[in-house]
Amino acid sequence: MVGVDLLLAWPLPGARPLGAQLVASYDHPARRYHDGRHLGEVLERIHELSAHGVEFDRMAVLLAAWFHDSVYDAQPDAEKRSAAWAAEALPTLVDQAVVDEVVRLVLMTEHHRPADDDGNGCALSDADLAILAAPAERYAEYVASVREEYAQMPDDLFAAGRAEVLRDLLAKPHLFHTAYAQDAWEDTARANVRRELDELAP
Repeated sequence: MVGVDLLLAWPLPGARPLGAQLVASYDHPARRYHDGRHLGEVLERIHELSAHGVEFDRMAVLLAAWFHDSVYDAQPDAEKRSAAWAAEALPTLVDQAVVDEVVRLVLMTEHHRPADDDGNGCALSDADLAILAAPAERYAEYVASVREEYAQMPDDLFAAGRAEVLRDLLAKPHLFHTAYAQDAWEDTARANVRRELDELAP
């Protein structure tokens, strides 16, 4: 789901120019993982969660998905800058309560630790991290593309930083928060993350 196909999934058809700006941002040539393909996969996982009975505010979660990596340059505070774009762009398009929720959800994706009773946060977090449960070939592509996004970083520093991220993931009681995702994705995701961590070991 890229380019024109991705724009067809934009949930505010009356604000197509904003959707086009977001598509262009995700399709920036400097991006390797956090690109239009990633956004398309997150949207597909949101629809999958909904189809399996997971309850959440569909508009807020979809808009948060669109904005969650709208700014991404492998620099600090990307989530805050993405949330700021949402806060600036959305007030004339949706109710302020939706704007506030989108901003909150985008900021939540920095750490992916929603409260258990945060239905919107759990849905977005699970959709964003669903790549961890991808089939082996897609997971390998994901790992390689993340490395490319940090191409300026020496191998040893990248490996140390990536290993810290993976260990932090494995230390969580569960990677996914909705019952459906825990059942469908948790075991595969943990196996993928453990394998990647083993491969990073010197």
